[in-house]
Amino acid sequence: MIQPDLLPLRIKNLKKRFGTFEALRGVSFELRHGERLAFLGTNGAGKTTMIRALAGRTKPTGGSIEVFGDSARSVTAKRAIGFVPQEIALYGDLTTRENLVAFAKFHGVRRGEISKRVDWALQWTGLHDRSRDLVRTFSGGMKRRVNLACGVMHEPRILLLDEPTVGVDPQSRERIFAMLDELSDGGTSLLLTTHHLDEAQQRSDRIVILDGGQVVADGTIDELVHQTIGSSRLVKVRLDRPMAKAVRYLHQYNRLPAEQLVGHPGSAAFETRIESVTDQLTPMLEAIQRDGYRITDMELQTPSLHHVFLSLTGNELRD
Repeated sequence: MIQPDLLPLRIKNLKKRFGTFEALRGVSFELRHGERLAFLGTNGAGKTTMIRALAGRTKPTGGSIEVFGDSARSVTAKRAIGFVPQEIALYGDLTTRENLVAFAKFHGVRRGEISKRVDWALQWTGLHDRSRDLVRTFSGGMKRRVNLACGVMHEPRILLLDEPTVGVDPQSRERIFAMLDELSDGGTSLLLTTHHLDEAQQRSDRIVILDGGQVVADGTIDELVHQTIGSSRLVKVRLDRPMAKAVRYLHQYNRLPAEQLVGHPGSAAFETRIESVTDQLTPMLEAIQRDGYRITDMELQTPSLHHVFLSLTGNELRD
């Protein structure tokens, strides 16, 4: 029996060793009720090993996994968790409906409930009109939707997803996240790994970053920005000609007057950081124009998950 007052997932000091290689080196975190938690990390950081350990597909070397306060190997835990692997795990020579029925049986759905669950899944995926078509005839995005549905036929309270949108087009990606939002709104806790920083930033409530088998950051995007690079914005300016000298301008900083120099003699472009767009950007641009220069291009970069990830790991996140 699931106790709703307990955390869906609590991971403590999780370790996994393959020979002499430590894939996980003491990973600890929690998954909360109805939360959408994104896991990020470069290739080899330990994401897939971690999610496979949570799904019971690989046995940890050390540490503990609690599912609603119970052991990860308990019957309660196995019923509570759904897993959608990165690889398409479908039967290509079966129809959509036949795949859904098969996976419902695999997950122990009661015989009298299977038809209702299959009808729900067909509506949820938007594939009701393709229910009798062979899955091998489907596009990659359609297969991903069926793959996702097969992982939730038993109505899990926790859903683990390993790269759920890899290799799909933007339209299919939007449809998949609309499906996941529906599950989240219904109280399902979601944990997904992804290589897409925009997905993690826009589609999750919290982000955990793995590097070298360890958690190096855990928090909301605003918390991670504050903890790493701060809230300042990078301004890139290009002028119509090289500067004779740096431009001096006055602005407000912490409600006090402050003076700043920007640019370098002999250069037609410069970068600088500002804390406040309102108090600093306009005075800087006005000072540049007063000194006789024309601004030909300007870029204002808001702190993003990309900057946070680069700051923490020193690497770009790539497929």
